[in-house]
Amino acid sequence: MINMLKRFNDRLKEYIFDSSADIKDKSFVLFSITVLIALFLAIPCGLIMKEPPSATIATIIGTVLFTAYVAFSIKRKKIKQARIVISIVLVFAFLPAMFFTNGGVEGGTPIWLLLGTIYITMILSGRLKTVMIVLNAVVTIGFWLLGYFFPELVTEYGRGQNFFDSIAALFIVSWIVFCLITFQNTLLKKETEDQNVRKLFKQTATALVNAIDAKDKYTHGHSSRVAEYSRRIALESGLSPRECEDIYFVALLHDVGKIGVPESIINKEGKLTPEEYEKIKEHPALGAQILDDINEIPFISIGAHYHHERYDGKGYPSGLIGTDIPLFARIISVADAYDAMTSMRSYRDPIPQQQVREELVKGSGTQFDPEFARIMVHLIDLDIEYRMKERREVKELDGRSELVIKEHRGEVSEGMLLMPNMLTLSLKIDPLPNSDKTPKPSIILFDSLDSRFHDSEKNIRDLNYFEYGEIWFDGTSFCNGARKFKTTSTRFTPDGTLKPGQYIIKAVKKLDHALIRIIGYNETHETIVALPDRTRYVYLGLTGEKCVISDLSIEKSDDTISDDYIPRIAEEISYINVPDGDIPNVEIDSYRTAASEGIPVTDGLKITFHAFSLPTARLVWHCPFINIFTSDNGEVTGDNYRDYMLTRLDGECWEGDEDCDVDVYVNRNEFNGWDAWKQFNKNGFDCTVTFERHDNTITLITENSGIVIRSTAVVKSDNDKIYVAITGDQCAITNIRFSYGTIS
Repeated sequence: MINMLKRFNDRLKEYIFDSSADIKDKSFVLFSITVLIALFLAIPCGLIMKEPPSATIATIIGTVLFTAYVAFSIKRKKIKQARIVISIVLVFAFLPAMFFTNGGVEGGTPIWLLLGTIYITMILSGRLKTVMIVLNAVVTIGFWLLGYFFPELVTEYGRGQNFFDSIAALFIVSWIVFCLITFQNTLLKKETEDQNVRKLFKQTATALVNAIDAKDKYTHGHSSRVAEYSRRIALESGLSPRECEDIYFVALLHDVGKIGVPESIINKEGKLTPEEYEKIKEHPALGAQILDDINEIPFISIGAHYHHERYDGKGYPSGLIGTDIPLFARIISVADAYDAMTSMRSYRDPIPQQQVREELVKGSGTQFDPEFARIMVHLIDLDIEYRMKERREVKELDGRSELVIKEHRGEVSEGMLLMPNMLTLSLKIDPLPNSDKTPKPSIILFDSLDSRFHDSEKNIRDLNYFEYGEIWFDGTSFCNGARKFKTTSTRFTPDGTLKPGQYIIKAVKKLDHALIRIIGYNETHETIVALPDRTRYVYLGLTGEKCVISDLSIEKSDDTISDDYIPRIAEEISYINVPDGDIPNVEIDSYRTAASEGIPVTDGLKITFHAFSLPTARLVWHCPFINIFTSDNGEVTGDNYRDYMLTRLDGECWEGDEDCDVDVYVNRNEFNGWDAWKQFNKNGFDCTVTFERHDNTITLITENSGIVIRSTAVVKSDNDKIYVAITGDQCAITNIRFSYGTIS
């Protein structure tokens, strides 16, 4: 018995001081254990003081139920829900029951009533805490008055019993308060110490990493980016906050072994010799040796040692296979490969993100752990502004650099994506040093896979570069690929807001129109651009002729403009201007930018629709997606929206909410290849999706162009509000019809 209590105490200490656990959850566990001990002590105390049977029975029932529910919550990891449930039960049931069965105002219950306030204050947070404290006060006052005016409702004690009950309540509640305050102070002290240690470690590790990255002129910032990507993958995979923080540091130091590789090899232009490549391959083992002596973080060497292992066993240095490779190393391997492909190298420019995505898909299950490759692909899909990449300082113009442009388009800034949120640029234009030529700044509007301006035929072809036109700061413009430009100029008396040479640019895109407003010292030029369609991206690049651009700052509004904010100068381009089916047609211009109305999922549901990819579609995943979700009103934009399962018709599937388990079966026996698949989508096709539902297990079945998909979602909680919507990426969905039947 003593050994069992000792083991329990050790496990409790381990949990309480685990920094990865939520502090409110830890407070809940400690509070629950403390209250349980108090309740168990209260039972014999009540018998000794000869309490009424009703009081003792109520205490026993409350103790048993409380113990069972706390144990269930901890075992099922539902502590967050338990915190809310117990606060409600405590305020509306347990404390009122104690009041009326333990002597009311005359007994010890006024002291017990403090438990409600103590619990709510220490266990809950945010608006819920405020609401529950108010409700606790209202309920306490309510049954206090009820007991005063209707004393017959209260089980009264004798004078001695009241005295001893009050003393017992005072000691027990004081003990609970003492335990909780002591715990909080100890925990806060330890967390402060941990934070200081981690802060010092991060500063030291970052300094070391910067020294390593400085050896390679092509990989500046590589380690920091890999660390951040690794943390995001870990978070999406469901690892704890502490594990996500740990993997950040492990990934930050994954290339530490390069400190022992000669710079002549690291910075060599062109292909390495076999001998040089073997030297490079020594850096994982060397990195592990360097980090093995850090005893405080014993797993810190994992990333350095194993990040070049491959899932199929063809990696180095140990040739590990599959899950024999440590978890952190499998995550870092994906993040490392992604950053390597999206960064500048001596032998190539960065690879466009969409091509990187295809490489990750191809390498899933061979080079990469398929689960973490799938998560990285999902992060790419969400990164519509292409922020996950190497940033080149001279192109970023973040206020510390300048762009010197001698010849027309001699330099062009990195493209800034226009969205339905207003983009505001502030900048300064100066003439070239020692030049009397008037500066001629301008803006290029374009689209490309890598968000950069290109003028070579090869890059224009390979990176799908498409130019809409150019707008000069004096109001003149040149329309190239756009349907139409319309510029309006306004002169005004300077008001001191801007000085000569200072400009503010406001730019926004909505549907198939864009607006560029250039505000100068004493004039404004507003250009409306009618785009070829609404599916293309629009990037804004700063350039010009005989000018210096500097002091650039960029802000983006959180608010989305309305559909009619930009006056229309050309007819709307639409690919769904055909009769609707049972619900309206939907055009999806980019990754999940629109979705059909939600349809309740029942057993036997069948949905049919016509689909085709838009003219700008060029990739495998530019196709329809089937989205299983929940929300209060059955719409993708509804309150409490949560993804359960997203199945793409090319066979990929994304598991959304942690409350849902997903299993996917894909058969491509009759499949004719991805080129045929993309052409199949271009030509348009009729699709049928059928659904089986048994309680909260939902299976969808569909077959298109030789790809047979059977996806099953198992929702763990009871939920009748489960819906399906059709969405996708660069595709049009029309004639959506659905019917309900029974699948045998």
